[in-house]
Amino acid sequence: MQRRRTMSILLGPPGSGKGTQAKRLSAALGIPAISTGEILRHECQSGSTVGRQVERVLASGQLVGDELMNEVVAKRLSQSDCEYGWILDGFPRTLAQAQFLDRLLKGQDAGFPAIFDFFLSEKELVTRLGGRHECVQCGRIFAGLAPQCDIDGSPLVQRADDQPKAIRERLRIYRQNSGKLVRFYRRRNYHRIWAARAPETISQDLFRLAGVERNEAGGKYEPLVLASPSACA
Repeated sequence: MQRRRTMSILLGPPGSGKGTQAKRLSAALGIPAISTGEILRHECQSGSTVGRQVERVLASGQLVGDELMNEVVAKRLSQSDCEYGWILDGFPRTLAQAQFLDRLLKGQDAGFPAIFDFFLSEKELVTRLGGRHECVQCGRIFAGLAPQCDIDGSPLVQRADDQPKAIRERLRIYRQNSGKLVRFYRRRNYHRIWAARAPETISQDLFRLAGVERNEAGGKYEPLVLASPSACA
């Protein structure tokens, strides 16, 4: 039997937990979870022409523009580990990026991804983001102040953009763009995920909506027919 290609987009403000859920869904389905931060870091480290462009933009303190971001994402999605699908975390962030991804997938006759939109209150987001720390070496995010990174032992720091004033500005920018994205996607395979719950509970709902069930014999998760659009309370 030919393996079904599974594509998912995880939308949601910073701190909504979509990164954690992307990793869990990735492990269940055996497809890559791709975050914008990850691919930008890798592109910079590659020393490619595109990577040097990204590095210059980031060094200037500016956001990577739609055209350059689209190029980086298209390059990543063309890699062999995306043959059976992918999970995008943090892309698209603008309507222009969503329209580009649509054109890219139509050109590949690849179908359309499922959309999972994580949401919770601004108060909860500020609390979550204000309490997280980042490894100075690998960039991994930790909730709360752990003594050090459990991967490479490097110290953890609070990012400047996780200060309360900066958080509210990030959320303002997110809301400004997210409304357009939701209107663009909501008539498709779109699901809202209430993110102020235990990660395990969210995972159960996400797997169900993504058409994944546990194979009790092998103890693994397997993709099924994708669930119909609905909202997850």
